Amino acid sequence: MEKKNMKGRQAPAARSGGKTSGKTGGKAARGKASGKSGKASAKKGGGRKNKKEGKKGGSLLTTLIMIIAFGILAVSVYQIVMMVLPYYTGGQEYDKVKEMAVTEPDPGGEGEEEKPGDGFQVDFEALLAENPDTVAWIRMEEPAIISYPVVKSRDNEEYLTKTFSANDNKLGAIFLDKRSHSSFTDRNSFIYGHNLKVGGEMFSQLSAYADEEFCKQHPYFYIYTPDGMTKVYQVFSAGVVKAVAENYNLDYDTDEDFLNYLELCKNSSNYQVEADLNSGSRIVSLSTCTNVLEDERFLVQGVLIEEY
Repeated sequence: MEKKNMKGRQAPAARSGGKTSGKTGGKAARGKASGKSGKASAKKGGGRKNKKEGKKGGSLLTTLIMIIAFGILAVSVYQIVMMVLPYYTGGQEYDKVKEMAVTEPDPGGEGEEEKPGDGFQVDFEALLAENPDTVAWIRMEEPAIISYPVVKSRDNEEYLTKTFSANDNKLGAIFLDKRSHSSFTDRNSFIYGHNLKVGGEMFSQLSAYADEEFCKQHPYFYIYTPDGMTKVYQVFSAGVVKAVAENYNLDYDTDEDFLNYLELCKNSSNYQVEADLNSGSRIVSLSTCTNVLEDERFLVQGVLIEEY
């Protein structure tokens, strides 16, 4: 009976214990849930912060890349301008020289030219006043851009980087070899000019004579001198030679040496031309770079066929 009563008293205790346990468990569960929720909120807040920081970092990187790209573009534009500017200013300078000193024949005028190159006039007084080193004017019908004053210096270096008007410029000037006489009475007179990578001025288009058909269409070039003479030359040789080739030899002790030299030049040509060449011939050699190999030159040679 006593045991029964004890059991009876213990039952409520067990029920009471169950309730307490349930409440405690519920609080614990809610605590864990709250903790998880807090952590989730913290993670969510941190994620938004990281995204903002990521966007900010990406924006800075983009700005930096744009600044670098703009800097590279600015440097490139500057380099291009500095490369092209000398060609532009040099070309303008020579255009002014031509306007000052040259009178072109009027294609619509009355009468016809009696001789090749006739009607083209050069004011050498104006040229000599501008540059006392002036010795001639050279002109081609084609390439028509080859129409320039010719100067001569005490060396073959000065006019590589100095224009006719004595300005420092990569166009330089068309100049006569220091060893050649200014009257063009030597057996061989050498004239030099640059082959430019931009613009096409000076002797850049001399290489048109590499083509035989072009030579047939435009077989002559002209040299005008301060004494009022016009000299007409027929192209008889054109081709690429080495810078140290015998084609650049100017010493001919005998007539035979000179005839051998003429034969050498004909054999160096891209094609053969019917021309009157003999020991008494006077020729002019036009030389420029090829812009392919440093030790190569393009050489066009003409023989004097008439002067008046």
